[in-house]
Amino acid sequence: MSGPRTPAEDSTTDVVRWAAFSCVLVPVVLLLYGTSLAGATGTALGLAAVTAVCRLLLRQSERGATRLRQEELHGPSPRRRGRHHRTGTGAHRGGRHTGGNTPVG
Repeated sequence: MSGPRTPAEDSTTDVVRWAAFSCVLVPVVLLLYGTSLAGATGTALGLAAVTAVCRLLLRQSERGATRLRQEELHGPSPRRRGRHHRTGTGAHRGGRHTGGNTPVG
């Protein structure tokens, strides 16, 4: 990663590291206590899958929180405003049309 990391990124990295450590440690302990190699391997694969999904969700949550923080500081980006949040004024924006230079006849 480039640049300094935020505390949230550090804590997420720590959680992922502990989870990866558990993916190795749990099967070893299971083998020491007499579980079959197939059972320990299945457990390792299951823990690895859960860890991968949790990591993905944590990263997605971080990106969403960063985007929300940026919108609070700087307002929404122009491409995310949507149809009902356009800037500017004009005849298509509603309001009264006085007719200004229209001759009354």
